[in-house]
Amino acid sequence: MAGRRLAGRVVLATHNAGKLREMQALLAPYGLDIVSAGDLGLSEPAETGTMFSENAGIKAHAAAAATGLPAIADDSGLCVAALDGAPGLFTADWCGVPRDYAAGMNRLRHELERRGHAPSGAAAWFVSSVVVAWPEGEDRVFEGRVHGALAFPPRGDNGFGFDPCFAPENGDRTFGEMAADEKKAISHRARALGAMIAALLA
Repeated sequence: MAGRRLAGRVVLATHNAGKLREMQALLAPYGLDIVSAGDLGLSEPAETGTMFSENAGIKAHAAAAATGLPAIADDSGLCVAALDGAPGLFTADWCGVPRDYAAGMNRLRHELERRGHAPSGAAAWFVSSVVVAWPEGEDRVFEGRVHGALAFPPRGDNGFGFDPCFAPENGDRTFGEMAADEKKAISHRARALGAMIAALLA
């Protein structure tokens, strides 16, 4: 497996439109024939893992097994130091069903205030775990992180999810205020996919 490369048709195992756009943009220069799990009508497997890498692996292996194609999946979340790493694996769950990220950000602010912490400026980090799985069952795992601080009230209409309330380190603007190319250069997902690209595509 050490010399295995990605080429040809690949499934992006996500139904999240924002995540799909980011991953397609990051992978566009590498000549892959990309199709999404949503395009193929694949169901979303239950994410029962206890780590980001486990949940990403569940999604990647399910897509690879269903299609006979290599699959790439990301599992990611926002971790807040003052909340002992929450929401973490349950970042999307904090937004309810259907997902309402404004409500999720309000919950984040409320939880910090309830514990006596100022929400704006609270130390936080985003994690992305990317798993590439092949139909035969092999896989590779890559991780990216970006540290920063929370911003309340949230700012910016770009990006998706919790982007408007997270400002990466060494800057004042949130991901929600950044153009797609700016975020792409420094985000947790870009770092995880960058490691994948270096190992399997470059």
